[in-house]
Amino acid sequence: MFQAAFDWVSRELHRPLVLFGFAAQFVFFLRFVVQWYESERRGRSHIPLAFWYLSLLGGVMILVYAALEKNLVFTCASALSLLIYIRNLMLIYGPRYRRRRRHGA
Repeated sequence: MFQAAFDWVSRELHRPLVLFGFAAQFVFFLRFVVQWYESERRGRSHIPLAFWYLSLLGGVMILVYAALEKNLVFTCASALSLLIYIRNLMLIYGPRYRRRRRHGA
């Protein structure tokens, strides 16, 4: 039983797409590290801009992985999550953009 599981893991780890999937998960995980670090540094909960960019990058990578693996559930979930990350970036940059347009810069 354990040998079969070990053999399966060993085979999967030799697939480039699986390695890409692990890289995607690592990028996605980094967003939590960045958020935790910034919160500790400030002494209060804080979500830095880098969190949303890492979410977007990791989310796109996971979407690519899920689509190439032909996993409909994770493909749909990843695509919907990307909409949230994009919307958060729009909310962050929206006031800045409007302010610049108002002042002619």
